[in-house]
Amino acid sequence: MASGSATEYVTHHLEHLKVGEGFWTLHIDTLIVSWVLGLIFLGLFWSVARRASVDAPSGIQTVIEACVEFIDNQVSESFHGPKDFVAPLALTIFVWVFFWNLMDLLPVDLFPQIMLLFGVEYVRILPSADMNGTFGLSLTVLALIIIYSIKGKGWGGFGKELFTHPFGGHPLLWPANLMLNIVELIAKPVSLGMRLFGNLYAAEIIFILIALLPIWAQWIPGVAWAIFHILVIPLQAFIFMVLTVVYLSLAYEEH
Repeated sequence: MASGSATEYVTHHLEHLKVGEGFWTLHIDTLIVSWVLGLIFLGLFWSVARRASVDAPSGIQTVIEACVEFIDNQVSESFHGPKDFVAPLALTIFVWVFFWNLMDLLPVDLFPQIMLLFGVEYVRILPSADMNGTFGLSLTVLALIIIYSIKGKGWGGFGKELFTHPFGGHPLLWPANLMLNIVELIAKPVSLGMRLFGNLYAAEIIFILIALLPIWAQWIPGVAWAIFHILVIPLQAFIFMVLTVVYLSLAYEEH
């Protein structure tokens, strides 16, 4: 455990490497880790695709093929429109969020201590425990929901649904319909971002609290929580991916 009180230790591990002030503050650690993990994802899939073999597939090729097939089946069951973009999107979201969550299994003091050698006092390497990261991803989903609503229904159908659903098309009901539809539209990305952030932030806090214990007492709770967390990591990525596909399906279909 680092020197200082427990409060200082926890606070230190929850601070971001950032630039700027107020609304325009950028969390550099979240951005860099997200970019690096995205490049690892692209590089891994590209290298496996280049070396893919039908006769003697490697272990990593088998895992990736199973992942791709599983996600493709999920998209086929949930999304009934053209899936040439939605299926790759679902795969990207699942693997990228999975890689995000995987960073929580690294020792909490590892990267902060390494970065201190370079004079960097604060750093966090878990993008999914940063609300800016999860809401950035969910805002992209919100933009896609609007795009697919217009793509599936047209501008006229999208506008008509905003003003006439769910109470009917009488002009006196248009304000209530519009308000409810806007609330519903905003609630989707908010729930996506908050769910992922809340679960991973809580997991990060528990790992930090375990690190406060003496070294000899950390192993049992640390290993137990890590084993449990291994189940949470893919589950949260799967939930984010499935809800994204479901939201796009609801947006594309006429009601």
